[in-house]
Amino acid sequence: MAFVGSIGGKPVISIDHGAVRTTYEPVISTLHVGERVTLGQVIGRVGAGGHCQGCLHWGLREGKSYLDPMLLIGSTGGQLRLVAEAQRKIAERAAEARTAAASATQVGAITASAGRPGSHGFLRPVTGPVTSAFGMRLHPLRKIWKLHDGTDFGAACGTAIRAPYAGVVTRGYYSPAYGNRLFLSHGRVDGVQVETAFNHASRYVVRPGQRVSRGQVIGEIGSTGLSTGCHLHLMVWLNGKLSNPMSWL
Repeated sequence: MAFVGSIGGKPVISIDHGAVRTTYEPVISTLHVGERVTLGQVIGRVGAGGHCQGCLHWGLREGKSYLDPMLLIGSTGGQLRLVAEAQRKIAERAAEARTAAASATQVGAITASAGRPGSHGFLRPVTGPVTSAFGMRLHPLRKIWKLHDGTDFGAACGTAIRAPYAGVVTRGYYSPAYGNRLFLSHGRVDGVQVETAFNHASRYVVRPGQRVSRGQVIGEIGSTGLSTGCHLHLMVWLNGKLSNPMSWL
């Protein structure tokens, strides 16, 4: 716990997760500054003094920058609803059912228009094993529960990264989180607009505007940015929507 107290007459608590902090108001807590909390632990009760009755104001901050807390649950839209503790399990089961139905609908739409994963002619960009799949996970460095927005392939630093399909390099830059990044636009493939991104590389050997062919070496595996070791973090967008890379490769 980083803060437990009152701000502007409202009870507020803040939790330090390492690289980011989350805030909750109006929340009354019996916890103390410096006390460690665990995933799923009750940290307080909604109190009075907020801008609406019976609601929780949830905030996320990285340094001095305020971010959308919905990023922590792999979303940037929709609504969150507070439920009583006695109704928690029922709400969780209902949410799991909605998520499964939405996932099945999305995968079904892609499959119907473009065939099954593995049928599109895309190569794996490296030959290493999958070391971390797409989906929610506890971030190994930030120690927060968030969406792992790609698929990790383990390989030694310096291993060649190859273009999975012909395309055009659209941009490349360094990100504190993703390290050295490179984006490829593959155009429409089997009726689907496809874009890929490669992250944490030690270097790339192609530049924006350059056309690349399927299997061409575009860079080398590295461990730049927020990384625990040499690997490739591959991301895929299908029709503009971030998707599980293994649903397409």
